Amino acid sequence: MYETTRISQALAVVLLIATLPGHAADSAPGATALGGSTLGSSTVGSGATRAGSPQALAAVKSDDYRDPDLWARIRSGYAIPDVDNTLVAKHVQWYASRPDNLARISSRASLYLYHVVLELEKRGMPTELALLPVIESAFNPQALSTANAAGIWQFVPDTGKTFNLQQNMFKDERRGVLASTDAALTYLQRLYTMFGDWQLALAAYNWGEGNVQKAIQRNRSLGKPTDFESLSELMPAETRNYVPRLQAVKNIIANPGQYGVSLPLIDNQPYFTTVDKTSDIDLAVAAQLAEMSIDEFKALNPQFKKPVIAGDSQILLPKENAEKFHLNLAQWGQALSSWTTHKITSAKENIASLASKFGTTPEVIRQANNIPPQMRLKAGSTILVPRTEATAHNDITENIVENAQMLLEADRGESRKGKMSGVQRIKARAAHAVAEIKSRVSRKPAVNANGRKRR
Repeated sequence: MYETTRISQALAVVLLIATLPGHAADSAPGATALGGSTLGSSTVGSGATRAGSPQALAAVKSDDYRDPDLWARIRSGYAIPDVDNTLVAKHVQWYASRPDNLARISSRASLYLYHVVLELEKRGMPTELALLPVIESAFNPQALSTANAAGIWQFVPDTGKTFNLQQNMFKDERRGVLASTDAALTYLQRLYTMFGDWQLALAAYNWGEGNVQKAIQRNRSLGKPTDFESLSELMPAETRNYVPRLQAVKNIIANPGQYGVSLPLIDNQPYFTTVDKTSDIDLAVAAQLAEMSIDEFKALNPQFKKPVIAGDSQILLPKENAEKFHLNLAQWGQALSSWTTHKITSAKENIASLASKFGTTPEVIRQANNIPPQMRLKAGSTILVPRTEATAHNDITENIVENAQMLLEADRGESRKGKMSGVQRIKARAAHAVAEIKSRVSRKPAVNANGRKRR
């Protein structure tokens, strides 16, 4: 459980008055972020602590006042200077004219938002950053971009690895609420330290710190300002709209009535608690013990990719469901997991033979391992198979969880009924090679208009 804290309205006003936009200092350009960035560093101005910095915000003391609405708590911690331009007005209009969309986003956010706000407050960061997943993913942990960015914070694989988000056959922590939020806030803090300006930090989160550094250096060399608005003309359209979109959401949350929006109440208290598992457990069994539907369970635990939760993992459950989970677990008396792993060591093993060996069907093997039709397993693959009497008490090891991989190739028919024998395959390949040679010999070279052979 998490202890509820809140920054007071009065102190937040003082903080807003004290907050001034900063400028990035000189730094060598780095690799682009969110596509496998190398986090750089830059010299931060000397002297007093920068207003709006984690240190300055952390100094603000919380009072004992409790507001039942989490939106009010978020408003009280706003600390990023406002942007006011036509793009902001455009995005305000877009969101305000789609109340159904805002309702869906709010419904999804209600599961995670308290945790995000609490983590921001612990780090002394502006609470409007809790709204960033609205524009990143609409708070959908299953969101996947064309660049393969995943989760509510939209990490691409390489940047996820930079921030120690596990991505293996069994889970993808880019989608998990706890790990991805910790990684995103750590990344944003580093970007703020680099640029000394939250608007530029946000632009770098979207565009990459190296690109923002280059834009700063270009404007500086021309004697131009290096704030977000002045650099925006150098940014791609997505980044140019990124901060204004967040500002639009921030404006609506700050004063929903002004825009004709009715925000659903989100309770200012924890939605979930953590449960440590002690052994492998099927995802369906965990949901059953918690007395939740599988979809409800997956909404809080979207990082798990397989029907079994293996390795060193925590699960998230609403408090009352966590209590049910423990009570039901104590009375369960059955196996918690029906799955184990098997490593393919021979090309002779195929899905049909494995299904027969482990007493199941090819369809079950394919579904559990997400093996597409017309694809087959290559030697070296590790897959899920049903437990047998011999493996009934063997949990999947952490080493397997971290290193297992599944290798697939197109099934060209050799593994199906009526496949060719080894001798037949050799003869067929020889005949194909002879035919190809004859074809090349008989083929006349094409000639272009200048009489030269075309390569």
